[in-house]
Amino acid sequence: MSIEIKPVAPTKKELKKFVQFGIDLYKGNDYFIPPLIFDEVNTLLPDKNPAFDFCKSQSFMAYRDGKPVGRITGIINSIVNERTGEKTLRFGFADFIDDDEVVDRLFGAVEAWGREQGMTSIVGPMGFSDMDHEGMLIEGFEELGTMATIYNYPYYPAQMERMGYEKEVDWMEYRMTVPDAVPDKYLRIADIVSKKYNLRTIKYTSRKKIKNQYGRALFELINEAYDGLYGYSPLTERQINYYIDMYLGILRLEDVCVIVDADDKLVAVGISIPSFSRALQKGKGKLFPFGWWHLLKALRGKTDIVDLLLIAVKPEYLSKGVNALIFADLLPGYIRNGYKYAESNPELEENASVQLQWQYFERRQHRRRRAFKKSL
Repeated sequence: MSIEIKPVAPTKKELKKFVQFGIDLYKGNDYFIPPLIFDEVNTLLPDKNPAFDFCKSQSFMAYRDGKPVGRITGIINSIVNERTGEKTLRFGFADFIDDDEVVDRLFGAVEAWGREQGMTSIVGPMGFSDMDHEGMLIEGFEELGTMATIYNYPYYPAQMERMGYEKEVDWMEYRMTVPDAVPDKYLRIADIVSKKYNLRTIKYTSRKKIKNQYGRALFELINEAYDGLYGYSPLTERQINYYIDMYLGILRLEDVCVIVDADDKLVAVGISIPSFSRALQKGKGKLFPFGWWHLLKALRGKTDIVDLLLIAVKPEYLSKGVNALIFADLLPGYIRNGYKYAESNPELEENASVQLQWQYFERRQHRRRRAFKKSL
């Protein structure tokens, strides 16, 4: 049974096959969350994703007797490499059957491409930027995934270690129980912080208004707040415009907290969204004919889980209690809408200050994911 590795042409037709394999491999798995196919394809299309202004990539698929058995994408992010002084190839969108020969041939192809481009190491799974999925699941295989994270089978990390890949960084994830009332500790801290620093929260009823007033400032704040994190790729002007249009239109504004100072300058933001996990499973990666309806139901709050997509605080306000102000604002809405649990996004294991924000919640650390690295 011969194995063939084929480069994937950057066309919608070829990339749809590439994305579909990553969905079909998990058929019947109750924990995997399929991406929206059109969104995943657009991420990989050079004429759609502005990250290609400073990235180059090549995708590959593995076939056995004409049947797809694996996929992978190699990515070179020139901005991150310039910032770190390294020549690092990223791999992402990696899925494969549990077969040593398939895995060796698949990774061999992307590694060879990286060496041809002058790269000296490979790390992943990572995307073009931090707005993409990153980190291979190594704990929590029987936990429902989120739309912002990767799910993979338990044999994936075993295959990485077999090939000589080693731990680069780990991210941890938490599930918090939404309390019946806002903890008094949060209320007290929020009151003190708002008065001491003259901060206030803004609630919106118009997506257009929040987009016009703080859309750009929000992503500029993300750049500022996340700049020191592992592998961070600062968002460019074109990327900011791209993500403003992509994400701000689907927000459930009751689950968004905007904090400004006395001059109405953005200080912090907390963005959460009703879990789309079960809705995406029902849609199987497609919006039509009925995928849109499942997503609309989730957006209207027909779920007991809320996903904490991101929390960003200006560096000068870190460790000053601003996070308490965010949750004092968001929790009443969570309680009112019947959310029972809140899912954190992946957090670097050494980022103790971020993990401290959950200290007043009943919580459990239920997933861990890893970036693996290897010299080329």
